Amino acid sequence: MRVVASGFGLVESPRWHDGRLWFSDWTAGEIRRLGDDGSSEVAVRHESLPLCFDFQPDGTMLVVSSAQRKLLRLTGDGELVEHADLEPLSRGGANDIVVDGRGNAYVNSHDAPMGTMAADGEKATGRVYLVPAVGQPRLVADDLDFPNGMAITADNATLIVAESYRHRLTAFAIGPDGDLGERRVFAALPERCPPDGISIDAEGAVWVADVPNQSCFRFAEGGALLEEHVLDRGAFACVLGGQDGNVLYAVGSQWPGMQDLADFRDWDGTVWSTPVTSARAGWPGN
Repeated sequence: MRVVASGFGLVESPRWHDGRLWFSDWTAGEIRRLGDDGSSEVAVRHESLPLCFDFQPDGTMLVVSSAQRKLLRLTGDGELVEHADLEPLSRGGANDIVVDGRGNAYVNSHDAPMGTMAADGEKATGRVYLVPAVGQPRLVADDLDFPNGMAITADNATLIVAESYRHRLTAFAIGPDGDLGERRVFAALPERCPPDGISIDAEGAVWVADVPNQSCFRFAEGGALLEEHVLDRGAFACVLGGQDGNVLYAVGSQWPGMQDLADFRDWDGTVWSTPVTSARAGWPGN
């Protein structure tokens, strides 16, 4: 993969929007947008770990503030205001977000310290909340083991969640009201692959970013490995973008491991890209 830009902190949450790649720098407290020449500019500043975001169909940015346990909305004046209060739902800070084509926002949370896995047969603490385009936020799924990236199919019918600690992609049927129904395993991944950020393509396969294996993998439904791109540091998330939707963007950083995380500073966050054969479909990225 080709290096597009580098020199950032812990980078995450890539989104293709309005003809440009956007991503967050968690350690800097910034959401940035990338220019054609590889330069980037700060679009939003907000201190929160995690710091994930997505866009509503009308282009409005929604930002998950784990620090405030709120979903924030960026106004036309460049101010972040409260969009929804997640405090009554979440037992911990919120993590990732994806907005579907109807304006429904899905936000997940680990609700457990990083590194804490559910024991065999034990109910995991991760959850998904729905912040509907109209109506009040509500819990729509639980028993997820460290949910990370999420993606929604182009027909708004299926939500896919990366369960990092169960090494799988879990799919939910989306009802007409946005609630999540039938749950199934979309793909059981190798034990060596804890999925992080994900993106769906037009053939129904899912690109998966993998931190410890420093790679982006493409899996078919059922778990067959279709492609792999190896990086030189942890891949935290990926998204399909480009003018024709056939460019894979990945963001990643050096990863010291949980034991050395508190004092680590040498992230060297990087953005990569490479052309792929199957274009984007669904969300994020549409």
